[in-house]
Amino acid sequence: MKPIVHAIAGSAAMLIIAGFWTSTLLSEVFLDYAAVAAVKHAIVYGLFLLVPFMAVTGGSGFALGKTRKGSLLEQKKKRMAIIGTNGLLVMIPVAIYLNGKAATGEFDAFFYAVQVVELSVGGMQFTLMSMNFRDGLKLAGKLRPRAN
Repeated sequence: MKPIVHAIAGSAAMLIIAGFWTSTLLSEVFLDYAAVAAVKHAIVYGLFLLVPFMAVTGGSGFALGKTRKGSLLEQKKKRMAIIGTNGLLVMIPVAIYLNGKAATGEFDAFFYAVQVVELSVGGMQFTLMSMNFRDGLKLAGKLRPRAN
């Protein structure tokens, strides 16, 4: 049951992050300020889904890894520490800040500088989670490791 919960929570978290990133980029490039503000508002509310999924992913991953050893597992743990730190110290505060600025119509240079940080770190988060997803499939025997 733990592997299923871990897979579902991790997949949901990745999809939410991909949705945040894509909706931000599309609204900024193709839509008006009202749409950007709506996306920023939705992202803050979406955190109420993302944070529990991330917590379940981390907790279930920790439980699954208790009895295992190996370099793949160690890499996953290191990446998860980076993902968690980035989420708590960068992504959540940035999402709240950008929502506040967008709600008041303050689309200034600093808004866009912070937006670049959000998109960059969000892309990195998604990449690290994808790497963990791949290594989880390898650990579960559902994906063959590449021959070196």
